[in-house]
Amino acid sequence: MQQFLYNLWREEAAQDLIEYSLLICFFAIACFAFLGGGTPAVSKIWQVNGNHLDQANAAATAGS
Repeated sequence: MQQFLYNLWREEAAQDLIEYSLLICFFAIACFAFLGGGTPAVSKIWQVNGNHLDQANAAATAGS
């Protein structure tokens, strides 16, 4: 196991793996930051749509 880890550390393919992992982490952090800032706006959209659906349901059931 120790030899495997040593070879992984010394090979350049492992460096590519680490670089891609870091790139994916940075991309995930950027996406989280971008979507985290838009959360109140998305929540408001869902709330407004939910209210419209409730009103449409009330009007449809009142007419029956």
